[in-house]
Order: sequence, then C-alpha cells, then structure tokens
Amino acid sequence: MADDLRTRFTAELKTAMLAKDAARTSGLRMITAKLKDADIAARPSGVEKVPDDQIISMLRGMVKSRAESAAMYRQGNRPELAEKEEAEIAIIESFLPQQMDEAAMQEAVRDAVAESGAQNIKDMGKVMAVLRAKHAASLDMAKAGPLVKAALGG
Repeated sequence: MADDLRTRFTAELKTAMLAKDAARTSGLRMITAKLKDADIAARPSGVEKVPDDQIISMLRGMVKSRAESAAMYRQGNRPELAEKEEAEIAIIESFLPQQMDEAAMQEAVRDAVAESGAQNIKDMGKVMAVLRAKHAASLDMAKAGPLVKAALGG
C-alpha cells in the first residue's frame, strides 16, 4: 500500500500543476520532499522506501508542526501566515485515513483492554501496544492515552 500513497502524491501533484493550483502544488511538493528525506534516512537500515504506516506518521507530524505554527502566528497577530499553515494542513490531511470518532475510540480502548488482559494502570503499555497494532492509522494515540488511563482506573 506504500505505493498507493506515493502514487496518489504524484498523481495529485500532476493534477494540481495542470490546474495551475499554486497552493496545492506547493503543498504536494513539500510532502514529496519530506518523503524523499524519509526514504534517504531509512536507507542505512536497508529500507529502500518507507512503508505506509511511516508515511502516515510523517504526515501526522507535519500536521502537528503546522498546527503549532498556526497557533503561534495567530497569537502574534499574523492571520495571513496562520491561514497559509492551515491550508497546508488541509492538503496534508486529505491523505490521512479518517480518524475515529469519540465513540469508536472508546470501543477500541474497551476491546484493547479486554484483549490485553489489562488489570490496572501498570498495564497501560500493553493496551497501547494493542491499539497501535490494530488502529495505528485511524486512531490518534495522543487522544487514546487518557481514555486508556480512565478505563484502567488511573
């Protein structure tokens, strides 16, 4: 599936260039450049192209850093720069899998607690490992942490 995302990046970049959509073209070029950097960084460990789950993690990191920048720009009274960051976020998020809603997250946490046999807060790592293995692409692990803690009575 790694080729699927790579193929989508390339196809969408061509489409954006033909449509003369400068903002989207710029955003997609930024993504492909970051992906090339990730591929190059992975080569010493024998990986030619990073897999899909790492691409998704890379995209999430890009979203997070842009969200932080946008917040700082808003605090600094620079809405035009914040809007540019938010536009980039929208482009990046278009490639991310749909995130679980609150109810689905709680159900996934309940299932992971049952599957891991977790009894108390000391077993939180086991539950998080099950969640990561089953739902890494569609579950925001930062939001799952507090839910797991609550489910384990922590």
